[in-house]
Amino acid sequence: MKQYEVVIQIMEKNGGFATLAHLYQNALRVPGCEWKTKTPFASIRRIVQDERFFFKIKPGLWALKAYSDKLPPEMIPTKKETGAQVDFTHSYYQGLIVQVGNLQKYDTFVPPQDKNKRFLASEFLGNLTSVKEIYPFCYPSIVRRAKTIDVIWFNERKMPASIFEVEHSTDMRNSLIKFVELQDFRTDMVIVAQARRKQLLQDALYLSAFQQIKKYVRFLSYEQLSDYHSNLFKLRTIRNDVHISRW
Repeated sequence: MKQYEVVIQIMEKNGGFATLAHLYQNALRVPGCEWKTKTPFASIRRIVQDERFFFKIKPGLWALKAYSDKLPPEMIPTKKETGAQVDFTHSYYQGLIVQVGNLQKYDTFVPPQDKNKRFLASEFLGNLTSVKEIYPFCYPSIVRRAKTIDVIWFNERKMPASIFEVEHSTDMRNSLIKFVELQDFRTDMVIVAQARRKQLLQDALYLSAFQQIKKYVRFLSYEQLSDYHSNLFKLRTIRNDVHISRW
């Protein structure tokens, strides 16, 4: 079996699409194919860019052209996004953040109203998270505000280590207002958005209302998040193959 046929087979079994992380986890285990290269993961990235067979849905998410009419319509990229496509984009990146947090041994939480949103076609955000009810880490008024944040990573002391807001199309100021509530905690505050929106965040942080949190807020582009996500799964695949348990 050829390498590109392995990638096709994995996507077919997954409903016609797959994240790079999913391919990294499964491609090297398919029997009947030898990856005679020192950089098999780079080969996988090259294969999915072959426009004869595949197309890109979002950073880190690829699909088979033969399945383009079988995928949920909100997954298919178009020049003008519909409301359903915006919702899928938002929940997709929430899911990546949750999975990254899980891999790094954080407890992960999404708002109650987001638990039934789909990460991918058959996966719900609520099934990915490890915390179903937010920890009462502070005064009730602050906890009520925090539970609307898109993703929270809690550390082993059940305190918010990192908080994330996915800003695909809305005003970043509402997200920053949420962050202000946690300014007294040692919490990383991250805005996840398209790379071109970074300047919008920087402009907002110059407002006097956000001066207290300015030094804590970070920007993470969709591409950076996707790379972080797939590389963590790549590392786990390597770790499992060489039987190293402490990484």
